[in-house]
Amino acid sequence: MNSPDPDSRPTILVVDDDEIFCGVLARSLERRGFNVSAARSVPEAQQLVQKNRPEFAVVDLRIGTDSGLQLIRVLAGLTPPTKSVVLTGYGSIATAVEAIKLGAIQYLTKPVEVDEILTALQGALPAVGETPPEHPKPLSVRRAEWEHIQRVLTEHGGNISAAARALGIHRRTLQRKLHKRPVRS
Repeated sequence: MNSPDPDSRPTILVVDDDEIFCGVLARSLERRGFNVSAARSVPEAQQLVQKNRPEFAVVDLRIGTDSGLQLIRVLAGLTPPTKSVVLTGYGSIATAVEAIKLGAIQYLTKPVEVDEILTALQGALPAVGETPPEHPKPLSVRRAEWEHIQRVLTEHGGNISAAARALGIHRRTLQRKLHKRPVRS
């Protein structure tokens, strides 16, 4: 049995600075029938996008010192726009909203399975008239604090010093809070 022509397979761009995760995800997507391009930095991803406009993309939120959101903006501006999913190990409502505003179709928190990514790329959204499930319980105080910090950080363009001033805390305290994994609700 012949394998499908690489040019007829859907194209997908994987962007993550974690070499192992990027490689494993790329191989998994190739096995599922995608023509995969992988990048480990925003500039490298932008070069790949210029050469071959992907139909789909999976982009990490933090790529080294860069934000994957700047790449989401580029991908959403293509004609036709690339359907993008943002992945992050540090999820927050503020960054999720920002990613969706910039053109991502979904925002997923790591660890994530390939099937979850594929479901997100297929646009598994509630049908019109169907209400999404409600959050099972209110946010904990620690989670609410995390969400507030992320919102203020987003409002200040990721500038930790400016966000710390706005929050009324020392910059180092904010950095320590950001280095901790986000608390679950």
